[in-house]
Amino acid sequence: MTPLLQASDITRSYGDLPVLKGINLQIQSGEIVSIVGASGAGKSTLLHILGTLDRPDAGQVTLGGENVFNLNEKDLARFRNDRIGFVFQFHNLLAEFSALENVCLPGFIGGKNEQEVRARAEELLNILGLGDRKNHLPSQLSGGEQQRTAVARALVNSPAIVFADEPSGNLDSHNAEELHKLFFRLRDELNQTFVIVTHNDLLAHMADRQLTIRDGQIV
Repeated sequence: MTPLLQASDITRSYGDLPVLKGINLQIQSGEIVSIVGASGAGKSTLLHILGTLDRPDAGQVTLGGENVFNLNEKDLARFRNDRIGFVFQFHNLLAEFSALENVCLPGFIGGKNEQEVRARAEELLNILGLGDRKNHLPSQLSGGEQQRTAVARALVNSPAIVFADEPSGNLDSHNAEELHKLFFRLRDELNQTFVIVTHNDLLAHMADRQLTIRDGQIV
């Protein structure tokens, strides 16, 4: 089976400090993969490169058959918005926009039909149990609701893959557990692929596969 995402010989250094030393990995469609390792091991650096937010010093990343770092910056930005979703530790919702408006943003940025984007955003908010909160501002939502809104935003363009960097790191244990269940429900119902950097042992072990980074390599 052709992998959805393939990374080959990824290296990245900051000055004289090598962080990633020849990373190779494959992600299959519909898979949930966790990435774990000590602080400073390079987990977030790898995630940012896989998600095209950063470029490697050497190596290549292929997503859906596209060698992403062969794209120019404009085409790469469009590709990233259309094909990749992101969930971070902090929800990064725009305070002056409602939950629905926040979810719609990637679709509007991509120039998609406004009515279709709104319909998709409302569908996702309903799936995530936020249908009755769609007109609330982020300040009127709980921490768990804010993060679920951020998940809906990551999904609005129907991305091939979602990268999550410590997505439950800012939540209490109950909301963290609910968020983790949500990822697996989205995988089961939408065949959504997730790559998740986490320090949460429970989430890491729940994943279909767990990758450990040590000394800049996957072990």
